[in-house]
Amino acid sequence: MHLRLQLLFISLITFSFVNAQTRLSGKVINAKNEPIQGASVKLVGAAGGTTTDVEGRYTFNLATGKKYELEFSAIGYQSKTVAEVELTTGNINELNITLETESKDLEGVVVRAQATTARRESTASLIAFQKNTNTVASVISAESIRRSPDRNTGEVLKRTPGASLQDGRFLVVRGLADRYNQAMLNGILLTSTEPDRKTFSFELIPAQMIDNIVINKAFVPEYPGEWAGGLIQVNTKDIPSKGFFNIQIGTGVNSQTIGKKFLKDQGGKLDWLGIDDGTRGFPKGYTTKYEFNQLTAAQKTEIGKGMRNAWKAEEVNAPINVSFQANGGFNSKLFGKVVGGNFGVIYNKTNRFQELLNRRNVIDEQNNLTIENNFNDDRYLQEVSAGALGSLSVQLNAANKISIKSIVNVNTSNYVTERDGTDVSRPDYLLKGSEFRFKQNTFFTTQIAGEHNLSAPLKFKWYGSFNILDGYIPDQRRLLYGRQSEQDPYTAIISNSLSQQSGSRIYQSLSDYIYTAGGDLSYGFNWLGQKQTLKGGYMLQIKDRLFDAILFANYLPTDNLAIKQLPADQIFAPENFGNGRDNHIAFSAIVDQSYRYMANTILNAGFLQLDNQFTRNLRVVWGLRVEDYDQLVGSVKQWDKRHTHSRVTDFLPGVNATLKLNNKTNLRLSGSQTVVRPELRELASLNLYDFELNASVQGNPDLERTKVMNADFRYEIYPKAGEVFTAGVFYKHFEKPIEQLFTEGSGGASTFNFANVDFANAYGVELEARKKLDVISNGLKNFTFQANLAYIYSRIESDAFNVDRPMQGQSPYVVNLGLLYDNEQKGINATLLFNQIGERLYLVGDKTGGASSPDVYEAPRPVLDFQIAKKIIASKGEIRLNISDIINRTQYFYQNVNNKDSFQKNIDAYRFTRKLGTNFSVTFNYNL
Repeated sequence: MHLRLQLLFISLITFSFVNAQTRLSGKVINAKNEPIQGASVKLVGAAGGTTTDVEGRYTFNLATGKKYELEFSAIGYQSKTVAEVELTTGNINELNITLETESKDLEGVVVRAQATTARRESTASLIAFQKNTNTVASVISAESIRRSPDRNTGEVLKRTPGASLQDGRFLVVRGLADRYNQAMLNGILLTSTEPDRKTFSFELIPAQMIDNIVINKAFVPEYPGEWAGGLIQVNTKDIPSKGFFNIQIGTGVNSQTIGKKFLKDQGGKLDWLGIDDGTRGFPKGYTTKYEFNQLTAAQKTEIGKGMRNAWKAEEVNAPINVSFQANGGFNSKLFGKVVGGNFGVIYNKTNRFQELLNRRNVIDEQNNLTIENNFNDDRYLQEVSAGALGSLSVQLNAANKISIKSIVNVNTSNYVTERDGTDVSRPDYLLKGSEFRFKQNTFFTTQIAGEHNLSAPLKFKWYGSFNILDGYIPDQRRLLYGRQSEQDPYTAIISNSLSQQSGSRIYQSLSDYIYTAGGDLSYGFNWLGQKQTLKGGYMLQIKDRLFDAILFANYLPTDNLAIKQLPADQIFAPENFGNGRDNHIAFSAIVDQSYRYMANTILNAGFLQLDNQFTRNLRVVWGLRVEDYDQLVGSVKQWDKRHTHSRVTDFLPGVNATLKLNNKTNLRLSGSQTVVRPELRELASLNLYDFELNASVQGNPDLERTKVMNADFRYEIYPKAGEVFTAGVFYKHFEKPIEQLFTEGSGGASTFNFANVDFANAYGVELEARKKLDVISNGLKNFTFQANLAYIYSRIESDAFNVDRPMQGQSPYVVNLGLLYDNEQKGINATLLFNQIGERLYLVGDKTGGASSPDVYEAPRPVLDFQIAKKIIASKGEIRLNISDIINRTQYFYQNVNNKDSFQKNIDAYRFTRKLGTNFSVTFNYNL
C-alpha cells in the first residue's frame, strides 16, 4: 500500500513538472524595427494563441517539457513559422520575431530555433535590431553589459566602435570630445551633468539598471539635432514577462590600497551613502552672501573662528570595496488591465589610491625646457554610487499603453590629496599641502509616456519628464606650506590678501531643473506597393540653472611666523583668530558677481520625416528638423556685465538611405546638418581655481554655436544570428568649433579659456566584427571573437590662433578586442576584453609670446579586463570574478618638444601622470 502511494506521489510530481505552466513572451516587429499591433500568434496543430498589443508584444502560458511550433502572421506581412520552441522553468522565456513585408516573390518561411532567455538580452536580437535600424548605429545589449566588468554606463560605452572615455567618465565618439555628443534616457533628451563642461556623465547610471544602449552615428530628424559624434540612447529595464526577484552582493579591492594606509576626510554619519549630513555645511551665524558682506571684519572673523577645525586627514587601514544590488519585477492584472513594473536598488562603494604627477613646463624660443611646477600628488579617493529605479506600466487595451519611470542616483567622490613638490615661480618654492573635496551629484528623473494606436494607420506617442541635477561641493579646503631650502622649516602659505589657492574654504552648488514634453504622430500608408510612414512631432525643453560659489578665505593682515609654522590641525584653532589682533588669522569672502550666475534655455523643436520604402530593398529616411533655441546666461538684467542673451533658429536636414543587397547585407549612406551649442558654464563669466591643474577656468560670453556637416557610408554583413561585420567611412566639417585654450601664467595665475576657432575637418574609418569560432574548429564552438577598430584624422585650422593641429580630445585610433566563452551545460562563461586609444590632445597650449606652454597629449594606454562566472545552486545562483585594468600601465600626459604628436617616453616632458591600480572583485547573484 505504501509502495503504491509512493509511486502515485512520484507520478504526480513528474506529471506536474512536465506539464508545469510557464510564460512565453516576445515582440513582433517589422523590418523597420516598428512594432506590429494585432499580429496573430498561434500554436500549430493545437488550440491556443493570442495577438500582439500596441508595442507588438504577446504573452501566453505553455507547459514545459514539450516542444512547440508557432505561427506568426499579420495582414500585409509574410507569415513565419518557428519550430522546436522549448520552454524552461525558472527562466524568462522570450521569442522575438521580425516579419517581412508581403511579397509575391516570397514563399513560406520556416525557422528552427529555441526560445531565448531574458527579454531583449539576446545579443542576436540586438544585432538584428542594428541590422534593421533606420540609420548608422551601434547597439549594446544588457547581456553584453552583464558580461563585462564595467560598473557604469560610461565604462560600457567605451567598448563600442570608435568610442573611448576621457577622465574615466566623459565619452569621446569618433575622436570627437564629449561636447559633440548627446544623451537620451528612454527616448527623452538629457542635458549636461557637469558645471564645467558640456557633457553627460554616464557614470550616474549604473550598468545594472540598463536594458540596452543604442548609439546613433548619423542624424535622423526625429531625434535631437545638437550633436556630431554620437547620440547615445540609454534605455532602462522595462516590464518583465513574469515576476522575478534577484539579489547581488559583492566585494573587492584595489591593488594600490590593499594592506596600505588610507587617508579620509573627517566627514559625517551619512558619508557611507554619499550624502553630507550637514557636517560640511555653512558656518554657524552665516545666512546669505549679502548679509555676510555687510558685517564688520571682526564679525566675519568670528564666524570663521567657529568653523570646524578639519584640516588634517584621518589615517585608517584601507577599506575593502562593497556592492549590493536588488532587482524585482511583476506582471499581473488589475481591474482587467495588464499591469507590470520593475524596481531596483543599487549601492557601490569603492576605495582607490592614485599616484599623480602634475608638472608645468615652459619652452623658450630656443626650444629649451624649464619645469616651473613639479608636484607629486597622492590621492585617497572614496566613491559612492547609490541609486534606485522604478517603473510602472498599464496596458489599457491592445491599442493603448501608459508608463511611468523614475530614477534617482547619488554619485559622490570624496577625496584627500596630499601634495609634495616645487614651484620655481615662488620664493618658497619647496611646497607641500593638501586638498579636501567632497562632491555630491544627485540625479533624479521621472518620466511619463503614452502609446496609442488611434486607428490602423495612425499612431500617437507622447511624453513628459522632469529632471533635477543637484551638484554640491561643501567646504572644499586647500592649504599649502612652502620653504626656500631643505634646511628651512615649512611655513604655511597664508597671504595678507584673500586667495583661492591656500587657506580657502569653498562652497559650490549647482541646481538644474529641466522640463521636457513632446510627442509625435505617425501615419502609415501604401505607395509603390510598399509600406510608407510619415511622421511629425514637436518637443519643448525648458532648463533653469542656478550656480553659486562662495569663496571663504583665511588670511593674515600682518605676518605671524609662529602661527604659520604650526601643524595644519593647529593653525586654525579658535585661539589663533583675530579678536582685534592684526597678526592673527582673519576670515572673509572673496566677493565677485561672476561667482554666481543663473541661466535659462528654451528649446522648441519640430520635425517632419518620411520613411520611404521605394522598393523591397531600398529604404530612405529623410526630413527636416527645426530647432529654435533661446538662451539667457548670467543675469536677467541687461545692464549687468554677466548678462548674455541669444536666440537662433536652425534648419537641420537629414537623409539616410539603406540598400539591402540581400537578406544579410546592407549598404548605408547618410548626410545631415547638425549643431553643437556652447555649454552654460562656458558662456558664464566665472573664474574658479583648479587645484590639480594649478590654473583657473574662465568662461567666454562671446562663444557661438558650431555648425557641423556630416556624411557617412557603411557596408554591413550579418552572416548568421549573433554575428556581424561592418566597415564604414565618415566625414565631418565644423564651422566655428569650440576649443579650450591655455594661457600661461606664474604662481597659479594660468587660465583656461574657451574660444571659437575658424573651422575643422574630420574623417575616419570604422570596422566592427563579431564571429563565432566554430568555423575554425568544433572544439572552439563555445568561443566568440569580437573586435572594433577606428581610425580618425582631424585637423583644426585658425589664423587668429595660429594653430594647425588635431581637434581637442581626438584620438587617431581606437581599438577594442574581446574573446567570449560560453558553456551552457556547465554554466560557465568568461570574457577577456582589451581597449586602447591613440595619442589625443588633452590640453591646448599657449602659442603666443616668446615662451610657450606646448600642447598636452594623452599617451596610449592598454587596458585589459577579465571576467569569469559560474552558475551554482541549481542555476539560481551565480558567482562572478572580475579583474579590471590587469596591466595597470601608468597613464602619461606629455608635452612634446620636437613637434611630434607621438609619445616618446624617454624624451617628452610629462605634464601629468596617473597610476590607478588593478581592481579585483567577487560578486554573488541569486535569483529568488
